[in-house]
Amino acid sequence: MKTLYIRIVLTILGVMICSSLLAFFLSNVYYHYNLKPYNDKKLTKMALDVGTFYEENNDIELSNYLKSISKLGYQILLVDQQGNQSFYGGSFREKKLDHKVIDSVLYGKVYHGIAEFPTSLFVTGFFDNTLSNTVGVPIKSSNHHLALFMRPNVQLQFGELRILFSILLLLTIVLSIVFVLVSTRYIVRPIIKLTEATKKIAEGKYNVQLQIKRQDEIGKLANHFSHMSQRLGQIEAMRQEFVSNVSHEIQSPLASIQGFSQSLQTEKLTEEQKNHYLSIIEEESKRMSLLSKQLLTLAALDKEESILQKTTFDVAEQIKQVVFTTEWSWRNKELAIDLELPQTFVSADKNLLHQVWTNLMTNSIKFNHEGGSISIKLSSNEEYVQIEFKDTGIGIFEKDLQQIFNRFFIVDKARNRKESSSGLGLAIVKQIIELHKGHIEVSSKVGEGTKFYLTIPNIKET
Repeated sequence: MKTLYIRIVLTILGVMICSSLLAFFLSNVYYHYNLKPYNDKKLTKMALDVGTFYEENNDIELSNYLKSISKLGYQILLVDQQGNQSFYGGSFREKKLDHKVIDSVLYGKVYHGIAEFPTSLFVTGFFDNTLSNTVGVPIKSSNHHLALFMRPNVQLQFGELRILFSILLLLTIVLSIVFVLVSTRYIVRPIIKLTEATKKIAEGKYNVQLQIKRQDEIGKLANHFSHMSQRLGQIEAMRQEFVSNVSHEIQSPLASIQGFSQSLQTEKLTEEQKNHYLSIIEEESKRMSLLSKQLLTLAALDKEESILQKTTFDVAEQIKQVVFTTEWSWRNKELAIDLELPQTFVSADKNLLHQVWTNLMTNSIKFNHEGGSISIKLSSNEEYVQIEFKDTGIGIFEKDLQQIFNRFFIVDKARNRKESSSGLGLAIVKQIIELHKGHIEVSSKVGEGTKFYLTIPNIKET
């Protein structure tokens, strides 16, 4: 199986080869359709000028004159009427030329061999050193007709440059391959690290540190991967803590029920002691019932799939019902209740919000002082409904404020054990509010009380 490194290298080399072939093909097309006619025209003018100069200066030696011209970088063939041929400059690769062409030039026609040179796919005609790839012009000398055929001597004109370009091309290809190998390794190295880190996470090792400091897409992927591994580690720690807390919360009431049940069966107890033991068993049973109900609620909330059954209702009326339902509890503590609940309609899950108000109200009563107060205020604007629960209770330490929404977190475990708390109530509240696209905040001072501030999307009454 090919590695990503090999795939990238082969892909880049393939692109280089294909682009080179395409570039050569396009340059060949450009030569045939643009440069070839231009070169033919330019060389034709040069050949005509050579012939005209000799015709106007018949006293010069034609052979010496053509030798001088050839030294300027041209290949020349001179043919007389008898068919005698004289070559000047470099030799031609192919010296065959149709007699009809030679005769037409001898009798005054110009031969455009460069412009008429056959077009082929991967042959640039400029470098094809053949007699047919020349320009032919007639020359008159002492009542003799001559045919002059010329083409540039590429080896003479571009000899050093051709070597230079060949070396340059070779070095470009070699260095490109080397740089592709090195740069691809640089690109692939972080992916290799990510692969190794993924294997560690699959083995349950979430403490993965990726030392990848890049600002490109791979760097962003590495950063997101690091955040993901940290989050997975936190979730795993929370899962283990959750299992431990559930086991403890279930084991504690079960141990109490088992112990007091055995005492009722084996010991001789007074009627008062029996009633006391039975009341403890009842309370512990209620604790287990509450815990199982809250766990089922959390399990349902965690799914988040079509759990909300929204209806439009008056949230103020619902909060008043919760206050009336808990009347015995807050009157027993002689708490003062201050309500500011104007009629406000929301579109939400009525049962879930009822759970929210019940949990908050129960906490406000449970952690309040005798003779304290509870204030519930409701307000709204075009976008949100704001609900404030404020009590004058014992308050929460600042270090605990960030954890009170965590599952099974209990500020004062000894006290709350007496109050039959599971540490799930506020976690349920937060999850329900967030399911409604809302937000919950808490502020508190020890000895002064606690305030919960909730916002949920608003809907106008229709």
